[in-house]
Amino acid sequence: MPVMAGQLDSMIDLLGTLVACPSRAGEDSPEPVLQAISVWLTAHGIAHAWLRDEAGAPLGLWGEIEGGRPGPTYLLDATADTAPFGDLNAWRHPPDRPTVEDGWMTGRGCADSKAGIAVFCHVLADLLPGMPQRAGRLGFVFDAEEHTGSFAGIRRFMAIRGSEPPAGVMIGYPGNDRLVTGARGFLRARLAVRGMGAHSGSSGKRGVNAIERARLLLEQLAALPLPAPDETFPLPPQLTPTAIYGGGSFSLVPDACTLELDIRLTPAFDDAAARRHVEAALARLDADGAAPATAVEWLPGWPAYRLDPHMPMVQALSDAAAEAFGHAVPTAVVGPSSIANFLATLGIPATAGLGVTYRNIHAPDECVLLATLEPTFLTYRNALIRLLG
Repeated sequence: MPVMAGQLDSMIDLLGTLVACPSRAGEDSPEPVLQAISVWLTAHGIAHAWLRDEAGAPLGLWGEIEGGRPGPTYLLDATADTAPFGDLNAWRHPPDRPTVEDGWMTGRGCADSKAGIAVFCHVLADLLPGMPQRAGRLGFVFDAEEHTGSFAGIRRFMAIRGSEPPAGVMIGYPGNDRLVTGARGFLRARLAVRGMGAHSGSSGKRGVNAIERARLLLEQLAALPLPAPDETFPLPPQLTPTAIYGGGSFSLVPDACTLELDIRLTPAFDDAAARRHVEAALARLDADGAAPATAVEWLPGWPAYRLDPHMPMVQALSDAAAEAFGHAVPTAVVGPSSIANFLATLGIPATAGLGVTYRNIHAPDECVLLATLEPTFLTYRNALIRLLG
């Protein structure tokens, strides 16, 4: 079934409206962009409610459309908040002024993920009249707390849903060269490397330089081997130093240095393995007893996940995408983690990316190819017709 006449224009109009409502995480109130979505949903007869925190601040919108008979619940999810604008001088057009050139719309958040919201709203409106003939339920969440890393909107929604988790979640991240069905997880650590202070000009007591010890620790971490990827999970784990700071006076040998690590997890290198990896390097560093032992603060993360490529949701999306885009769309495991990793901890399968063609995500001149709104719409609509049939 093709899109209805005017459907593409309507998606473009809604996308432009959303881009014109700045919703930078931690900078703008999400109220205006959520209100714009709410107005559109109301105009199209789609019942919904606001997600709010304990203080009443908006976290997102949600709703469910009931089918005519029992069946599974599938959930459409897209983020309404965005990355910051960055350097305004690096943009060819203001990032909150949706600008169309050569078939591309430029503006912050058009790719991540306001195009996903525009598509999902139209999928909901298209399927609404026929839902009495379908089985199960079709839900949606438009989360305004994704780019902060808190995922407060989806967390609040899951608390409301309680003991009735969805059979699957489809997240509206962009890109149609692959259907994302897995991702590395992550664990983070903050290490307090200790030394012994002294005068930097002393010809006698030289102390123990904590910054130098941090350098040695990084060398030892790099020397320890990590598991290689295999056929079950095609990406290797990664360990990346992301911050180092200490000292502060030219005349003092620093007695403390803080080192921060980002560790990307795989099934073969999980949370426990990552901790053992770091602790082995610490044991080697601290074995000489030259300074107090290094302290570790572990910051919570999420495990890696990968969906079964034969599960109904993945099969339905893969088949519908191949037909809509006119080319095979393979499944893929990606490096960055997402809300899908959080959902995996709850036992809820989630795809984390199939959508419009895009450029410059999180960068100046973020833009989407408007012609790909239509095949994205067809992919999700036709997959859901199959799943709720």
